[in-house]
Amino acid sequence: MKTNRRNFIRTTGLLAIASTASIESVFATSAAFPSKNKKNGLSLSFVPHELQLKHVFTLANSSRKTTPDVLTKIDFQGYTGYGEASMPPYLGESIESVIRFLSKLDLNQFTDPFQIEKIMHYVDSVDEGNCAAKAAVDIALHDLTGKIMKQPWHNIWGFDKEKTPNTSFTIGIDTPEVVRQKVAEAEPYKILKVKLGRETDKMMIETIRSVSDKPICVDVNQGWPDRSRALEMIYWLKEKGVVFVEQPLPKTAIDDNAWLTQNSPLPIIGDEAVQRLADVKKAWGVYSGINIKLMKCAGMREAHQMLTAAKALGMKVMIGCMTETSCAISAAAQLSPNADWADLDGNLLISNDPYTGMEIKQGKICLTNESGIGIDVKEKLF
Repeated sequence: MKTNRRNFIRTTGLLAIASTASIESVFATSAAFPSKNKKNGLSLSFVPHELQLKHVFTLANSSRKTTPDVLTKIDFQGYTGYGEASMPPYLGESIESVIRFLSKLDLNQFTDPFQIEKIMHYVDSVDEGNCAAKAAVDIALHDLTGKIMKQPWHNIWGFDKEKTPNTSFTIGIDTPEVVRQKVAEAEPYKILKVKLGRETDKMMIETIRSVSDKPICVDVNQGWPDRSRALEMIYWLKEKGVVFVEQPLPKTAIDDNAWLTQNSPLPIIGDEAVQRLADVKKAWGVYSGINIKLMKCAGMREAHQMLTAAKALGMKVMIGCMTETSCAISAAAQLSPNADWADLDGNLLISNDPYTGMEIKQGKICLTNESGIGIDVKEKLF
């Protein structure tokens, strides 16, 4: 790297931030939790909503059939913005922790929803961590302000909705029979994302290749402990038509990840290692690109900053997701026209999505001109 890394990061980081500166038992009841309402202030409400997965979802280190989730809304002068916090186990959040955090917030003190920077600075200062909970507020704010402006956020950011990428369809670790079934379900999609990180890795790829020649990206979820064996596996994967590898080694193995990136014939993408804006500069030189997820980075505001910074550093960008409803998926999709890859299929993996929003047509993300984050409510839960 011939560029002075420290100065370059300082400059691009400032540009990234400046580019967006304007702009007791939870399961005992399914009732919404309203905040105290002050005249003219923002009113926050939230309700737990456990997501039901269509298939058991197996990763390198865990399996699950449900994902805890909290839905939010912010009301202001006749407008309503919707948000969401999805909490897969590795985030360290839960429905209880999200509701505990949201209950601390006093958004009624704010009478101008367009002060997103000021509001989210307050939200971020209430407690450390809690990124999914913070994202639930941020997404609702963006939806609200977009509706007031009568514009979708991809327009507000100046993105061309025709430049959205194809989204991958995720296939979790499973038996050959189930893997073939999932490949059949993914027929409309042009790229497959395959979870690896166990002793069945080659079986997974060979099973898919027995029924499909579509491009594959793989997500190891930190499942390979040794860099030399990882490199050997990546060369094998390249021969099988894999286009990139996501988080192959533990995120704490910084030097090993950098070595692997330098020697790999395929791009190496950081996921668990890249959570928030400050992590982008740390990832430069360690990974070829980063995976931005709203639940990791506290929402759309910081995701946009991360996208800007990563692009300035010459890094590839994937816009990814957790298991989420169409609310968070549609919010993330607003950023997708400026991304290299997208993995926005989380809403397709669940059976109880209360919203409709961004659509996938022949594998491609299709954004609408609906204002805000572009969703409609099909099941009223508040």
